[in-house]
Amino acid sequence: MIKAITFDLDDTLWDIWPVVERAEELLHDWLTVRYPRIPERLTPLELRELSSEVTAAYPERAYDRTWLRKEALNLAARRAGYQAFDVEGAFEVFFVARNAVEPFAEVRPTLERLGRRYLLASLSNGNADLRLIGLDDLFAFSLNAIDIGAAKPDPLLFKEASRRLAVRPDQIVHIGDDPEHDIFGAARAGFRTVWVNRTCRDWPGGPKADAEIVTLDELEPVLTAWEERG
Repeated sequence: MIKAITFDLDDTLWDIWPVVERAEELLHDWLTVRYPRIPERLTPLELRELSSEVTAAYPERAYDRTWLRKEALNLAARRAGYQAFDVEGAFEVFFVARNAVEPFAEVRPTLERLGRRYLLASLSNGNADLRLIGLDDLFAFSLNAIDIGAAKPDPLLFKEASRRLAVRPDQIVHIGDDPEHDIFGAARAGFRTVWVNRTCRDWPGGPKADAEIVTLDELEPVLTAWEERG
C-alpha cells in the first residue's frame, strides 16, 4: 500500500538550467556595478565553475550548494583584490532569481490531486525555496541536502523523509529525473521509484526504475495500477 510520495524538484517539477543561467547573468550585472573587477576577470560561467574549485578544496561541504556559491564569490572577490565584499547581498541577487522558476503546467493540478490521497514531501540536492516558488502549500515538508548534511544518492535524505512521514520505506514512492541521485538512491533506501524522463533519454544502465513517465500526468495511472495489484 502506497502511503506517501516524495518528489525531487529541479528538472522534475520545472526546468532549472535556463533559470540558473539567467540568475548568473543578473548576478554578473550586479557585480559589474558594485565590484567591476570581478566580472572583468570572470564570465558568469567561469564564476560558476569556481564552485568546483571550492568543492575540490572542501569535499566535505560538497552537499551545500549555498555555501559553495558564497565561497566561490568570496574567492572571486579576493582574487580581484577586494578586501571587503558583500557576499550575502551578491548571493541574494542570485538566489531570488534562481527561484523564479515556472513549474510545468501539470505540476500543481497533479500535486493537488495526489495530496488528497497521499502524504507528499520534497527531497532535493539543490537549494530551491518552495515558499518563493509558491508550491510550499502542497507538501507536508521539504528537505534538502543542506538540512541533512548529505546529498542524494546518500540514503540519509531518504531515511529522514521516511522517519518524518512515519511511513515504511516500501510504502513510499520517490519521483525524480536523475537516474543516480533519485532512482538508485531511493531504491537503495527501499523506496519504489518513478523516473521522470521528459526528454526521452536512454536509460544509462543499472537497475531500472519501477516505472518511467514523461510528465506527471502519467503518474496517477501508475500508482493506481500498483495499488490494484496490491
